Amino acid sequence: MPVLVSLITISLAFYVFYKTKYIRSNRQVEKKWLSAKSKIALGLFIALFGVNQLFLFHTTVTYIIAAIFIILGGSSVWTGIKMYKHYLPFAIQEAEMLKNQK
Repeated sequence: MPVLVSLITISLAFYVFYKTKYIRSNRQVEKKWLSAKSKIALGLFIALFGVNQLFLFHTTVTYIIAAIFIILGGSSVWTGIKMYKHYLPFAIQEAEMLKNQK
């Protein structure tokens, strides 16, 4: 399970990275776009954590909690991808407008 632990760590690092970029950004649409990316990373973290628990413990309670984590993480990834696709053209447009103003 070192692969799962590595993926969990990487997704947590990406979440922190995108949240830091979100805080430092001054553009409104870019903030929403970065928020979508951080939502995807957090969802992956939660879902992978649930999958990892399935391999560590073999009790009924673990299966229930892992299923909840996988469902919550998967729904977070799904909504994050939808948000990302929605805000990407607007973020590009906003960046081009600011580039042309300079």
